[in-house]
Amino acid sequence: MTIAVTGASGQLGRLVVAKLKAAAPNETIVALARDPAKVADLGVEARAFDYDAPASLAATLAGVDTLLLISANEPGKRAVQHANVIAAAKAAGVKRIVYTSLLKADASAISLAEEHRATEAAIAASGLPHTILRNGWYTENYAGGIAGALAHGALIGAAGEGRISAAPRADYAEAAVAVLTTPGHEGKVYELAGDDAFTLADLAAAVSAHTGKTIPYANLSEADYAAALVGAGLPEGLAAAIAGWEVPISKDALYDTSGQLAKLIGRPTTPLKDALPSLVG
Repeated sequence: MTIAVTGASGQLGRLVVAKLKAAAPNETIVALARDPAKVADLGVEARAFDYDAPASLAATLAGVDTLLLISANEPGKRAVQHANVIAAAKAAGVKRIVYTSLLKADASAISLAEEHRATEAAIAASGLPHTILRNGWYTENYAGGIAGALAHGALIGAAGEGRISAAPRADYAEAAVAVLTTPGHEGKVYELAGDDAFTLADLAAAVSAHTGKTIPYANLSEADYAAALVGAGLPEGLAAAIAGWEVPISKDALYDTSGQLAKLIGRPTTPLKDALPSLVG
């Protein structure tokens, strides 16, 4: 069985390929990336794969049995890009698609969820056997905020007391590999999240305990948080989007107690205290 991984040059993709190499014969793994040179070091077959060049995609997927479609990283373009990949997979005779979606994508008020809902619908409409991995937040998403907090003395956000069931990318990669390499996952939708939730105040307290510095959490309005992100150098559109996500997060949009991630990987998810050293640097 040949398994191909899109976005193999990205942070999640590289982890998935590395873990796949320990679970499947290397000659059955294909790393797909816009620039194959960026995945040459992974030690598996590399193929050029450009979401925005749909005419080339089906040929690139020739011989692939299972495709892991890792969500693209261009908000606003993803629904079309993913639709291109799904159509190509069907044309190429791919037997199964596994897709990395967003936690509770079917009902989430986080703006990112809209493109994930569209992609899930396109996969269902394709008729291809599939599995949906609705990934929660990556603990690494807070690395930049932690760096800013250590530099300026406070962790800022607009998520209030919202609980966040985050886990490191490596845990999600491990779950993807389990689904790619073991039977029984067809038609399943997995809500994947960390076992132990934290608020941003909890995160600030954990950073304080780890570093010995007093780092409080400053909860801002959505507008003030967006302005602070712009002040830190983010483009206005991206800053507005990130600040906008905080509103549903404050209402537990990223909170989950199903334990499905731990079940897939066969162990408890990595707790915040163990993930912090790599985030703090």
